[in-house]
Amino acid sequence: MEKLNVFNKNDLKSLLNFKFDNVYPFIIAGPCVIEDFKTLEGIASVLKDYSEELNFNLIFKASYDKANRTSVHSFRGPGIDKGLEMLFEIKTRYDIPILSDVHSACDIEKAKDVLDIIQIPAFLSRQTDILTCAAKTSRIINVKKGQFLAPWDTKHIVEKIRFAGNNKIILTERGVSFGYNNLVVDFRALPIMKEFGALVVFDATHSVQFPGGSGSSSSGERRHVMPLARAASAVGVDGIFFEVHPDPPRALSDSANSVYLSSFKNDLKNVLEISKYSGTGQD
Repeated sequence: MEKLNVFNKNDLKSLLNFKFDNVYPFIIAGPCVIEDFKTLEGIASVLKDYSEELNFNLIFKASYDKANRTSVHSFRGPGIDKGLEMLFEIKTRYDIPILSDVHSACDIEKAKDVLDIIQIPAFLSRQTDILTCAAKTSRIINVKKGQFLAPWDTKHIVEKIRFAGNNKIILTERGVSFGYNNLVVDFRALPIMKEFGALVVFDATHSVQFPGGSGSSSSGERRHVMPLARAASAVGVDGIFFEVHPDPPRALSDSANSVYLSSFKNDLKNVLEISKYSGTGQD
């Protein structure tokens, strides 16, 4: 496939107005959902310190609304207005780019004024209207590859966004359905998705999720997050996605597969070291 107008890391530097001049891959990290501002700021401040100490590029992630929770009784977050207000405070206070997910086209007009990267959830990755609406904001668009999609199917996602006039595209691998309530990672997907000219991210947290595995909520295996992140770094990715929390068992979303904030720095050292030898790290 001919690669035209490929979005690259230098584009990401200028588009985020953020100095992406350190080690690759860049790291997307934060809590699954905004629980309260104190917790949100605590996580952001620690991640900022980690990024400066380990010299990696940080994009802060948190959801203001989790519209795709398993149960109607599950915690969804503070909502778009309060959530964006808190994310804007984090963005300005810590000078870090912000990523969050949108669940409907009508949210995008508000979200684009705060978010540096608009994320399209995996379940919505084929929804043309939400993809094109997000694309027209001229923001960077990160699309989670649906659990039901083959890696070569993401070509059509890229085409939809480009057709709307936006070439600032990130594709994120988050595992593929493997029977009921289970996911598996095919690492061949990472280089395949790169063929379509987008940046490629590996979501280490959601790749170990068991969707609906606890009946009224999802489950997962946190112990596999870092081994899979190291594997993705060895294969070669532009970024890696983690959900982190100071006390994962008490997290209000993705408690089973979020990683401990306290151990994240040491665990990440190996991931970043591997990237230096896989062609993703800078000299």
